[in-house]
Amino acid sequence: MAERIWDKFLTERDKAVFAAGGFGAQAGFGKRPALLVIDVNWAFCGERPEPILESIKRWRTSCGEAAWIALDYIKSLIGAARAKGLPVIYTTGERRADNWDAGSWRWKSARADAAGGGRGAAVVGNEIVEMIAPGPRDIVIHKQKPSGFFGTNLASYLTLLGCDSVVVAGTTTSGCVRATVVDAFSLNYRVILAEEGSFDRSEASHAVSLCDMHAKYADVMTTAEILAYFETLPAGLFDLPSGAAQPGSPIKQAAE
Repeated sequence: MAERIWDKFLTERDKAVFAAGGFGAQAGFGKRPALLVIDVNWAFCGERPEPILESIKRWRTSCGEAAWIALDYIKSLIGAARAKGLPVIYTTGERRADNWDAGSWRWKSARADAAGGGRGAAVVGNEIVEMIAPGPRDIVIHKQKPSGFFGTNLASYLTLLGCDSVVVAGTTTSGCVRATVVDAFSLNYRVILAEEGSFDRSEASHAVSLCDMHAKYADVMTTAEILAYFETLPAGLFDLPSGAAQPGSPIKQAAE
């Protein structure tokens, strides 16, 4: 069996336990997938590729170089999904200007009230990174907690579209991606997670979170495998938004 990114973090006992317990079986693809792109915004990526400790000086949540490596893979998934007419659904954060609604986020970071980007930042932290910006037929979900499902209408959109599965990419692997994957699994969707299309600020957290999700909640697959799967799907599976959004709607704003 090919070595996985998490293998170097596991003891021989861990590997034996997973094998004996039957964990990590392949659940398989669904027939009507949506692509979920989790929180790939400037605050998690920074405005440019650079060492993470440099990027964190401006954007405290940045994942540095790892984000920009993953972006190419995420872009390829988005392009393939759009070409097949599959739903592409983004999540990103939303916060009051005074940060009052940060809630429990304030409890676990000494810089929780710091403004991202520093003085004169050219971008807004919660805006999706330009190279994978939402198109006019894509859906954008605004959230305040880790899971894309918590307190949002994501599940209702998946119901409307008749999805039976989700392909997940984005950040952070150990945080918002993991929370979204667990909730999707809990709602009985088949879940595929793009290995190179997910990223984190911690190398260990990234690898071990992929391990945990592959063991119990999702199939962690390469981007190439997912792209090959998209190719097998027939066109015209979904009735997507027309793209003719009303002025001021989230879809129109994301496309501008």
